[in-house]
Amino acid sequence: MSTPVPDFSALSLALEDHVATVVLRATGKASRMGPAFWDEMPKAFAWLDAEPDVRAVVLRGEGEHFSFGLDLATMAGDILGVLADQALAQERTRFLGMIERLQRAISSVAACKKPVVAAIGGWCIGGGVDLVTACDVRLASRDARFSVREVKLAMVADIGTLARLPAIVGQGHARLLALTGDDIDATRAERIGLVEEVYESQAALFDAARALAQRIAKNPPLVVQGVKAVLNEESERAASASLRTVALWNTAFLPSHDLREAIGAFTEKRQPTFDGR
Repeated sequence: MSTPVPDFSALSLALEDHVATVVLRATGKASRMGPAFWDEMPKAFAWLDAEPDVRAVVLRGEGEHFSFGLDLATMAGDILGVLADQALAQERTRFLGMIERLQRAISSVAACKKPVVAAIGGWCIGGGVDLVTACDVRLASRDARFSVREVKLAMVADIGTLARLPAIVGQGHARLLALTGDDIDATRAERIGLVEEVYESQAALFDAARALAQRIAKNPPLVVQGVKAVLNEESERAASASLRTVALWNTAFLPSHDLREAIGAFTEKRQPTFDGR
């Protein structure tokens, strides 16, 4: 008999016929990744990883969109702490620890032994892209939109996108998305390999994601887990090295006039002006 499904505030979990569904709870029209999200994700996926009744996982958003990514309204204070002119070794070490904690939350999806199918409707921005690139398969509805938005916030994306996106879409497409911060629609996402299938509606998407997870769940569970482990061996070793590099890079170089300007512009709802300082 399975253990009781745990309760969370930023996520909801359900389990039926060996398929677990993880829903990113919406704050407004979509989930925003605030403190509770980063705390609960590793706990949720540790439970999914250990629970023998779980053979496959569907990950989806609640509301109109998948995720708007990092919740700057609640997380900006953690970032601003390292922007102070007097931020030296102690403050930067603390900031490195924060980056590594956020990375572990996303990496818990890739590390989960059970395959994870992302069902992406509406906007998937920044941290949302970090999250879906850690999944095994990505499906989308026709209204899905994607953006590696960090460059527009004067940040090097440091939680997983740069570590995993190139292996999914290739170096050229990954660089184009990360360097421009451009938005792309579901048709282009499918064309470059970011998503495997596109469905006309979110209802059709969620049905298809569950049906796919059920097909996976009918296969021998230990063999399925072995397939994921083997496929992850090389890609996650490379991702781990990339995550370490970008964590150190941002600990050293994230503090900037441009980042302060980006956060100020976001708060004041205006266009930022960057000058390379």
